[in-house]
Amino acid sequence: MSNVKVVTISGSMRFAEKMMEVAEELELKGFAVIQCTYDVSGRKYKKSDIETLRRTHNKKIEISDALYVVNVGGYIGSSTKSEIEYARSLNKEILSLEPL
Repeated sequence: MSNVKVVTISGSMRFAEKMMEVAEELELKGFAVIQCTYDVSGRKYKKSDIETLRRTHNKKIEISDALYVVNVGGYIGSSTKSEIEYARSLNKEILSLEPL
């Protein structure tokens, strides 16, 4: 199984349903997918919680072979932009739903 590529999903949580569809498609193609597993819609986070979530998502990127950006309509928010930059700094492959 060492030839299985690990991919972390990134994108705005407004596209959570599409992110789940993409994750399923990738797994059916043989990728191991890491994605957000909690619903953040309408939830207010403390600054410390946001920092914790950022750090843990960056760790997911670190242990992945690639980052898959779910950019519906080309939309990329500031958090996703920083995740792309972080993945690039680690020389990770960047994949996306729509061209970046």
